[in-house]
Amino acid sequence: MRVIVLGAGVIGVTSAYRLLQEGHDVTVIERQPAAGLETSWGNGAMIHVSSVQPWAAPGVPTNVLRWLGQERAPMLLRLGALPHMWRWGLGFLRNCTPKAYEENCRFNLALAMESATAMAEIRANTGIEYDYAADSVIKIYPDTATLEAAYAAHRSLASQGLIVERWSKEQCLAHEPALVPVQEKIAGGLFFPQDEIGDCNKFSQRLATWCAANGATFRYGEHAIRLTTDRQRITGVVTDHGRIEADAVVLALGCYSPFMVADLGINLTIYPVKGISLTTSRAHWPEAPRMAILDDVRHVGLVPVGDRLRAVGSAEITRYDTTPSPARIAMLTDWVCETFPEFRRCAEAKDAIPWAGLRPVMPNGRPMIGATEIGGLWLNTGHGHTGWTMAAGSAERLIQAMRAHQTRYPALRAAA
Repeated sequence: MRVIVLGAGVIGVTSAYRLLQEGHDVTVIERQPAAGLETSWGNGAMIHVSSVQPWAAPGVPTNVLRWLGQERAPMLLRLGALPHMWRWGLGFLRNCTPKAYEENCRFNLALAMESATAMAEIRANTGIEYDYAADSVIKIYPDTATLEAAYAAHRSLASQGLIVERWSKEQCLAHEPALVPVQEKIAGGLFFPQDEIGDCNKFSQRLATWCAANGATFRYGEHAIRLTTDRQRITGVVTDHGRIEADAVVLALGCYSPFMVADLGINLTIYPVKGISLTTSRAHWPEAPRMAILDDVRHVGLVPVGDRLRAVGSAEITRYDTTPSPARIAMLTDWVCETFPEFRRCAEAKDAIPWAGLRPVMPNGRPMIGATEIGGLWLNTGHGHTGWTMAAGSAERLIQAMRAHQTRYPALRAAA
């Protein structure tokens, strides 16, 4: 089939990769000048099997209301966003029950583990490098009670395949020497052998290059305007460069996906939640951690990404604003420096890059992958904070859904 993928973030590029493997004629349309330049650029840099829990969780609505208007809150809801998110907000509240939260956790964990397997296959098949590191993620805790509670919460998913090891303070120090100078601040930690580190931007761009070398077409700097249909079936895409015919379209536009399908009567309840990061050279602090150190209480982390360090954390609900807030960046820096004072000189270096990106969050915290009621229109979007973690597995599930659809509808298979 002639398949158009809308979006060249990590979700769109991995989708293109699997479609290409299936023998389809693949074209990717991306408004930026290269792949992975929006939400895939400065994210947390972790394939984070251990942290796929949705934000819709028991107790979260109360915390969000308590933090309302507090610039230094871990999750900040801007009042200006409220009138535009009522439908999404109602769905979010419905998914904050213990039962819904557990179901959504299990769904996400299964997809994340599938994705880790698929990522290993991509590395083996393509040979691309993206600052990959395994056995590299620790969550630290300030006291034994908090550590034990977190261990119990993670262990509840052990029957679904999550592996977690509880480490004493001494074990944490032995595995990560950068914790030795600040050892009085930690009681112990949790280690997750299934988690990985990797630069999502590098991965997206290098996989896109591999796909282009193997037959895919990437049309950068081109804006998709609308989809064209004939009798409830996709026929192509109109862009600012003209019309492109297609047998199928994969929608992988993240937070902007709802705008592309609204005039087709499809309502995607995706809402943008802004995340921030600060990336700097580790040359300013050569003794910085070699493992990702996550503060599970403050919800921030310090992640080594190749020759760089990246501070990550926080969530801000403020519609489609992608400007890094200086106050939020300062908050993130302060929180990291409470554990690692040495990070201050990294954050204040001239090469430090503040960044903000929009996570496409569904009310239930689960992505949408599969067919729509419009023939030939497929979704791979709404991954929230887990896009990098779930990208490869989502592409695999997309292909499985397309295969099943072709089996049920021989006419579609004959058109391939």
